[in-house]
Amino acid sequence: MTFERALSDSTTFKVCFVCTGNICRSPMAEAVFNDLIAKAGLNKRIVVASAGTGDWHVGEPADDRTINALAARGYNGSGHRARQFDPEWFSKLDLIVAFDRGQERILRTWAPSDQDRSKVQPMLGFDSDLAHLIDVPDPYYSDAALFDHVLGVIERACGSLFRQITPGIT
Repeated sequence: MTFERALSDSTTFKVCFVCTGNICRSPMAEAVFNDLIAKAGLNKRIVVASAGTGDWHVGEPADDRTINALAARGYNGSGHRARQFDPEWFSKLDLIVAFDRGQERILRTWAPSDQDRSKVQPMLGFDSDLAHLIDVPDPYYSDAALFDHVLGVIERACGSLFRQITPGIT
C-alpha cells in the first residue's frame, strides 16, 4: 500500500519520520521501522513513511552513505525518494517523529491545531536511555562512521517506539 493511499485508510496506524532533507535520518528510520513491522506481521496495521521539512532533495534517492549504512545491517533503502512534509497530512497521521528540536519546532508551527501539534514527538523521547541526548545528530556533513552510529541510535529508538505502539494495535 502506498503512503498516499494509506493516509485515507482509517484502519492503519500511520507514522511519518521527519528530518531536514529526507535523505539521511528519516529514510533510515523508515527502513528500520518497516523491517520491524514486517517481522511482526503488522504490514496491514501500521504504515510508515518519511519526509523532510525542506524541499532541497525532493525526488532524489537517499544519500549513498545512508543506503550503504542500511545495507550493511540488512536493510534496503535503495528505493527511497525524498519528499517534503505536507501540512495537510496532519489530520491523517497518528504520529509524526522529528529528529531534532529544529524540525520539531517547524512541524509544530505548521500544525493547524493543538491536537495536531501533540502528534509531533522527538525521536529520542521514546527511549528513556537516549532521551537525554535530545537530538539525533545529522550525519550529512560527516563520514560513514557517523552514519553508522546514527543508524544504531535510530535502531534503538525505533525498537522502543515499536514496543510502545504495538500493544494498542495488536
